[in-house]
Amino acid sequence: MKNVKRIMAHWYLNLVYDKSKKSTILIDEKYKETEAYIFEKLPMFSRIGADAFKKDLTNIKTLCDFLGNPQNTFKSIHIGGTNGKGSTTHYLASILMEYGLKVGIYSSPHLIDYRERIKICNQWIPKEFVINFIEKTKGIIEEIHPSYFEISVAMAFDYFAHEKVDIACIEVGLGGRLDSTNIINPILSIITNISHDHNQMLGDTLEEIAFEKAGIIKKSTPVIIGEYQSETISEVFENKSKENISSIQFASKNVQYIEEESKHVFNLKENTISLPKLIFEANYTLKNIATVLCAIDTLFKNKLLIHHFDNDNLEKGFINYYKNTGFAGRWMRIEKYPNVILESAHNEAGIENLKLSLSKTHYKNLYIIYGTVKDKDVQKIVSILPKNVSHYILTQTNIPRAMPVEELNALFAHFGITNTTSISNSSQAFSKALEMAEKDDLILVTGSIFLVGEILSQL
Repeated sequence: MKNVKRIMAHWYLNLVYDKSKKSTILIDEKYKETEAYIFEKLPMFSRIGADAFKKDLTNIKTLCDFLGNPQNTFKSIHIGGTNGKGSTTHYLASILMEYGLKVGIYSSPHLIDYRERIKICNQWIPKEFVINFIEKTKGIIEEIHPSYFEISVAMAFDYFAHEKVDIACIEVGLGGRLDSTNIINPILSIITNISHDHNQMLGDTLEEIAFEKAGIIKKSTPVIIGEYQSETISEVFENKSKENISSIQFASKNVQYIEEESKHVFNLKENTISLPKLIFEANYTLKNIATVLCAIDTLFKNKLLIHHFDNDNLEKGFINYYKNTGFAGRWMRIEKYPNVILESAHNEAGIENLKLSLSKTHYKNLYIIYGTVKDKDVQKIVSILPKNVSHYILTQTNIPRAMPVEELNALFAHFGITNTTSISNSSQAFSKALEMAEKDDLILVTGSIFLVGEILSQL
C-alpha cells in the first residue's frame, strides 16, 4: 500500500524529529514518563466521558494566572461548532501560513500522538517543551486537579507565547461557553454549525446547543457563522452578537459556489476563486471553504491581520492544507486499489454529510468498518447509516467509552442490518476488509475519531 507508506512516513517524521542536540533516547524515555503522567493522572474525556468535563473556567484561569496569562500575549482566532471546526481551523491556518505568518494551531483530539494537538505551522510541540511544562506545573496540578484538556490548553497557550506566534487558530474542544479555550480574547470568532452531539452536557435542543456555542462570541469582536440553519438558531447568535456589539455574518448567505467539470468556483462579493475538484471530494468541505473565505475577507476588511485579499494565497492555502498543517482523518484517502478512506464522522450531521460524499464517489462494492462510543445517540446514528453497503464490519476501539461490539451488533440487527461481521480488534477488522474488497471497491472507516486514530497508528 504505497499511499499508506507515504502518508505514514510524513507522520513518522513528526514523531521522531527534534531539533535539540540532547540525547534522543533520554528525551524519549523522559517523554514517555511525562505522557503517562498526563494520560493516567488527569481526567480524560476520551476515557471517562462527561465526568472529565469541567463546567466552569476556574481551573484554566488558575493555570494561566500561574503561567503569567500567556493567552494575552498573541493574537488568536477562535473556532467552534458541532462539525467542521477542525477542518476550518486547519484550512484557515494553512492560508495564513501562505501569507508568511507564523501560525499556532491548537486542535483536539489527537489521532496518534499527543503532540498533534499543539503545532506551529506543521511542527508538533517538541517533547522537551512538554516535559518541562509538566515539571514546572506539577505542583499546581496536584493542588487543583485539572483535567487532561485543561492542561493541554494551558500548555498550548504557554508554547505559543514562548514561540511568539503571529496568530494562533484555537479550536474549541466541547461546547464553547464553558470550554477551557474560552479565556482568549480573539480578533475573530467562528462558529461552523449546530447539530446534536454531547447532548448530556450541552442541551437537548439545537437552540440550547447554539446558546453554548455562542458563548465564544466576544465584545466588539466580529463573528462568522458558517451555516444559516433556521430562524430560531440564528436568533441565538444574532442576540448574542447584539449583546456584545459584534458584527455577524452567515457564510452560507454570503458565498455562492458553482460546480464546474473540473473545479469549484466560489464567489464572495467582488472576489472569485477557483479550486480543483479533486482536493475536495467530501461534500462538507464546500461549506467549510465558504466559512474560511468569509473569515479571510473579514480579517482583510477590518484590517485585523492581513492587508489584502490575495486569491493566490487562498488557493495555495486550500491546496496545500495537508502539507502545511498535517491535518488528517477527515475523508482521508490512504489507498486507491482498493479505495480506502478514513472519515471521522461520529454524529447525526456528520453521517448525513458522509452519505452525500459517498453519493459522489465511484466504487463497485462498499465495505464499512464501523465503531463508535457509547455516550453518543448511537440508535439514531445507526438508523441513518448508509443502507446500500455490501458489508459492515463492526468493531470497537481500545478505550473505556467504546461501545462493545456485541451491543453494536444487536443494534444493527434491530434496524434490520444483517450483512455484518463483528470483530472486536480494530486491526483485525481492517485486515478483514482488505481480504474482502477487490481493487474497484471502497473501504470506509468511520464512526469515531478514535477508530480512525487506531487504524492510522496500526498502519
